[in-house]
Amino acid sequence: MAKSKNHTNHNQNKKAHKNGIKKPRRQRYASLKGVDPKFLRNRRRAIKTMIEKRRAAK
Repeated sequence: MAKSKNHTNHNQNKKAHKNGIKKPRRQRYASLKGVDPKFLRNRRRAIKTMIEKRRAAK
């Protein structure tokens, strides 16, 4: 008895490029989930300070 086919990649590349391989759409702001908490606290305070300084300059 003949051995059965285990794998083939025939035509897959053509099918993939038929409509073009596109990069995934990126969101404007990446999620900060899983980021170092110490960094996030500092970031929050830095942004708040920048906003206050901008308001004071006006």
